[in-house]
Amino acid sequence: MDIKQIDHIGIAVKNIEESLEIYKLLGLECTGIETVDDQKVKVAFLPCGESELELLEPTSEDSAVSKFIEKKGEGMHHIAVRVDNIEKALAELKDKGIRLIDETPRYGAGGAKIAFVHPKETKVLIELTQRD
Repeated sequence: MDIKQIDHIGIAVKNIEESLEIYKLLGLECTGIETVDDQKVKVAFLPCGESELELLEPTSEDSAVSKFIEKKGEGMHHIAVRVDNIEKALAELKDKGIRLIDETPRYGAGGAKIAFVHPKETKVLIELTQRD
């Protein structure tokens, strides 16, 4: 699998607008906010060099991010790594016996194709991301 770079770091927050105020003080500016209905999150993008921070606010109490915040509190949710071919990367990981949350990609924020590796394998939730 050919990982190109860290695409973004996802941070679970209860309130994006309040959180953005803190990140502004750090010199980071939000370049957009969007809602990803099928993942039940609102997402804010904060470019940081070649990568970005992605703030994730749950839009439903039954979303994965809401459950994460309830269990662990606000904080780092996942690390996303960029790959050229997500289908190939998933097939390679599956062939190696790596446990996956997603065996086929889905669409995430910013129009990216995404899939998650199970955190029991990597000790942190890893997202594979392909941007065309």
